[in-house]
Amino acid sequence: MHGSRSEPDLPASRLPGGRSVFVTGAYGLLGSWLVKALLARGARATVLKRDVVAASALTLEGTEQHVNVVQGDVCDGQLMERVMTEYEIDTVFHLAAQTIVGVANRAPLSTFETNIRGTWMVLEACRRVGVQRVVVAASDKAYGSHEDLPYREAHALQPRYPYDVSKAATDMIARSYWHTFGLPVAVTRFANLYGGGDLNLSRLVPEAALAAVAGRPPVIRSDGSLQRDFLYVEDAVDAYLAICGLLEDGRGAGEAFNAGGDEPHSVLEVVRLTCEVAGGGVEPQVRGTSSPLGEIERQWVDSTKLRQMSGWAPRFTLREGLVRTVEWYREHRHRLR
Repeated sequence: MHGSRSEPDLPASRLPGGRSVFVTGAYGLLGSWLVKALLARGARATVLKRDVVAASALTLEGTEQHVNVVQGDVCDGQLMERVMTEYEIDTVFHLAAQTIVGVANRAPLSTFETNIRGTWMVLEACRRVGVQRVVVAASDKAYGSHEDLPYREAHALQPRYPYDVSKAATDMIARSYWHTFGLPVAVTRFANLYGGGDLNLSRLVPEAALAAVAGRPPVIRSDGSLQRDFLYVEDAVDAYLAICGLLEDGRGAGEAFNAGGDEPHSVLEVVRLTCEVAGGGVEPQVRGTSSPLGEIERQWVDSTKLRQMSGWAPRFTLREGLVRTVEWYREHRHRLR
């Protein structure tokens, strides 16, 4: 992996230049980076914006004047169909979701509404309009807990908790649209994403990064032993483009794809490394004695399938990704208060 490379080594035919692309969840971590990558490749982008919050301007800063911004919700099926028809959408990246495990435990109904109903509304609009390729974000959480690790695409989906269940439902609904209706759709089951622009500041990496650049010890509210696979956001964007390229080539429809770093890291390890690259001399404070409800103890994915089918591979090590992430939060920390 080489952090100095600016673009993935993907054939030009795999890049969606000239495409009319609709991105839901465009103001989230992955969505904002994906939109910028699509624009850089000459795509015409339309994005969905549900809530207007002050900090959201940071994620697509300098970009909104180049995209069509539609105000609304993925659960509005008529709106989804109107957008795809009027903007002549040929490619959809459906990323919009409620992504916080704790919120899903406290408010499962809103999580199910957005993650499950929102998915079938988007897919039904795609089917009715005849969209040519769709990539839907599920999650490695859809696998649930397995003794046999790493997760491979053939593993059963056996979720137990609301967020995990919502992503498993997203996954299965999406693939059913290929098998039943022939809609060219693929599903992503990616590892934990991190990078600059994650405005969910209670998440592990942004919370640790902001604390470290401010010279405060990051607080770990669990015992720090949970193990996760981490994927830097620019590597995730490359993977989404690779999957889109597979669909354009007539491959991968109805299938799921893992992407990650292919090795687990404990929460404590990641926070310590974040502190180290921030250079402030602080150490994390472990205040928990167990793992939070709804969290799986150990998770990581095997990315072999996507590597073999597309040539995709991560460009950034965990350290390299955290260096870039910490610098983003250092630059923007005064606007995130």
